Amino acid sequence: MYKILVVDDEEKIRELIGKYAKFEGHEVDYAEDGMQAIEKCRDNKYDIVIMDIMMPNLDGFSACREIRKKSDVPILMLSARGEEYDKINGFELGIDDYVVKPFSPKELMLRVEAILKRAQKPQTEEQPAAEIYKSEGLEVNFTARRVYVDGEEVKLSPKEYDLLFYMIRNRDIALSRETLISKVWGYDFFGGDRTLDTHVKLLRKSLGRYSSYIVTLRGVGYRYSDEA
Repeated sequence: MYKILVVDDEEKIRELIGKYAKFEGHEVDYAEDGMQAIEKCRDNKYDIVIMDIMMPNLDGFSACREIRKKSDVPILMLSARGEEYDKINGFELGIDDYVVKPFSPKELMLRVEAILKRAQKPQTEEQPAAEIYKSEGLEVNFTARRVYVDGEEVKLSPKEYDLLFYMIRNRDIALSRETLISKVWGYDFFGGDRTLDTHVKLLRKSLGRYSSYIVTLRGVGYRYSDEA
């Protein structure tokens, strides 16, 4: 059973999501706008937040930005719009998924399950030895999940870290879009190629002059190569 915070200014949407979540056996809490969402996340611990973008008092993007200062709780964004800008903005803030209204409540709960399965990390008693990759001024610490570009640490979203780590571990190999989506997002991911392309675009931006390490293979996918 998960504890879910549903944030939407429309009561019918809150009730609809809550109904399906409770049917699945989850505990549900509600907030009507971004300000309430921040307060709820400050006073409670949730397994996931399902939050609308367009809300009075404080929009979902602003609320997400504030929540991320204190918490890494998975966030699934809802929006009546499907513009690429909204998706990019959301992923830059560190959201885990994006669903466009109107949506299927059943699919929404499947997405919640998929996100929380990926978020679960095995607990180990022994501290693993640091695994570090270096190429010129790019340094990636897999163990600490930290990335440095010319000595400066760059902050990535959770999925950007996962994508970069997988590509580096499989460098110089042609990786199809299907492979990247299944390995990084999971076989039960409901998104598509646009989600992958958006993350690659953001990742290249973060890598700066090392963005060329991610090579586009037209009609296939991508390849990571640090060779000139």
